[in-house]
Amino acid sequence: MSNPPLTLYGLKNCDTCKKALGALTATGREVAFVDIRAEADLPSLVPAWIKAVGTEKLVNRRSTTWRGLTTEQQVAALGEQAAAFLIGHPTLIKRPVIDTGADIVVGWDNGAQQALEA
Repeated sequence: MSNPPLTLYGLKNCDTCKKALGALTATGREVAFVDIRAEADLPSLVPAWIKAVGTEKLVNRRSTTWRGLTTEQQVAALGEQAAAFLIGHPTLIKRPVIDTGADIVVGWDNGAQQALEA
């Protein structure tokens, strides 16, 4: 049984995205890479990602973009305005975002790797 193709949303210069892409392709998975700044249709994707995983998981609080926001902007980015903030500031999206066709997996940690092995 072959695994369905994956779509990995990330940034070309992101080390974590490169690691994830390399690891997934090394296992023989078919992976399409989509640059979240240049190629992704964020207005349609971000609301679906938020619904699937929530803003707490999707917002990258370790990014330099996050640290550059005011406290009020950070609160808004985690609240009702989350989709607008993430669409307007794609680097606030935790990377990579991997669409399996059935699930959305965010980040590249042990939990994400195990989820993709299943």
